[in-house]
Amino acid sequence: MNQKKIKVALVGAGEWGKQHARILAADPRVDFCAIAGRSEEKTHRRAEEYGVRWYLDIQDMLDREKPDLVNLSLPNEGHYEATLQVIQAGCHLFVEKPFVFDLQEADILLEEAEKRKLFFGINFNHRYARPVQMTKAAIEAGKLGEIVFATWRFGGEGPKTHLYNNLIETQCHGFDMLEHLCGPIESVMAQMTDKTGKGFTTMAIALRFQNGAVGSLVGSYDTSYAYPGTHAVEVNGTKAHCVIEDTVRSFTFQQAGSETREVWQAGYFNDLDREFHRTFDRHWDAVVEDFLAGEQPPVHARAGRRALQLAYAVIQSSQTGQRVSLLPC
Repeated sequence: MNQKKIKVALVGAGEWGKQHARILAADPRVDFCAIAGRSEEKTHRRAEEYGVRWYLDIQDMLDREKPDLVNLSLPNEGHYEATLQVIQAGCHLFVEKPFVFDLQEADILLEEAEKRKLFFGINFNHRYARPVQMTKAAIEAGKLGEIVFATWRFGGEGPKTHLYNNLIETQCHGFDMLEHLCGPIESVMAQMTDKTGKGFTTMAIALRFQNGAVGSLVGSYDTSYAYPGTHAVEVNGTKAHCVIEDTVRSFTFQQAGSETREVWQAGYFNDLDREFHRTFDRHWDAVVEDFLAGEQPPVHARAGRRALQLAYAVIQSSQTGQRVSLLPC
């Protein structure tokens, strides 16, 4: 594998699929061979843009191209069937979030992939933003001391599709990020509202971590990505705290009792760290390194299943008005 390019096919010709196509076409380690999509016009156009073959049938593409790895970027509620098809064909794969909308489907996908010993990654690209990496490094170095609380807030516009679309499709990033930084979540208590008539699109969730820290998650599709400060993360410890603004905009570190803060922001020529889409580039680089080395992906698809498990615990808490505890990870 180290002596040849990875042959990669893409399933999905939509807007985020274009980010996959851009990255695959630019990676010298990749032989980007084909795109499969649902719309002939859109799929043909995207394939011509990147100089690859195009298909309207996933199985036909797999049979003809025999890729080493398949990337999937499909509409949120259309993940399961296509992902299962790729797995049953015995192909290694890298998928977009959300994993799926049903825990039983998530378990089937993971079990089928495990039976075939497949490489199975998911694109939780927020982990690869520079401010997130700096926060993770500060925590691991002990600069924050013991974590006491963490907060996540993320809001924007969103479609009226699934009743819990925001919780499952968008706040999966929040669940993944909070556990990535602070460890496993032990229990949740939730309030959700459907007052705008688009489903339960705004929520406030209280969290308790297994290490004794507490946290909160506030998410919404009833606000706007155009607002300043649409995304914020704070991790507070006994020695210091870190703040992440708009995922890629800035990182702040401040010691307890000090009126002086250390602030990172991307410099004038540092487009790589300033642009949100480039978090995917950094994640993809790690995916390829692990794939070539025969290792497990840097973010396994199990992380998608875990985020879905947390989402359903939140739904249960909202419906019952009770705290919901989760089994240890």
